[in-house]
Amino acid sequence: METNDLPRHQIINSLLASHQVKSADAAVDLWEKMANQIVSIIGDVGFDLLYARSISLTQRPYPWLTAGSPPWQTERRFAELRVDLDGQTSAQAGAANSLLLITFTDILAGLIGENLTGNILKLAWDDGPGIVGKELKDE
Repeated sequence: METNDLPRHQIINSLLASHQVKSADAAVDLWEKMANQIVSIIGDVGFDLLYARSISLTQRPYPWLTAGSPPWQTERRFAELRVDLDGQTSAQAGAANSLLLITFTDILAGLIGENLTGNILKLAWDDGPGIVGKELKDE
């Protein structure tokens, strides 16, 4: 299966393509919703370490992405991401955020499995543009 065929990748691409995710604030909102679900399973430290690894991998094509040292304060966890995305064109910011989300969920799926990762995304983003529930049902 090609990675773009994965339902969670399709969900991410659909959400980011929607008119609702065109700003750094909207992108960070997706991250916060996802973090709330994942932290309940792997804790703050686990989430922060996965996020730091994802930033590190995504910095190769987007070296302007920065990451502070974990542990981050929960309420400021994505402050640097917001600043980084705001400093780019919407196309650059969107591409970087897409790769960052995909990288993060790839790592997570490798650890906890594809089905659980998909369920977490559904719980986190179910209030999105209607695509999440449909695509996860089609799995």
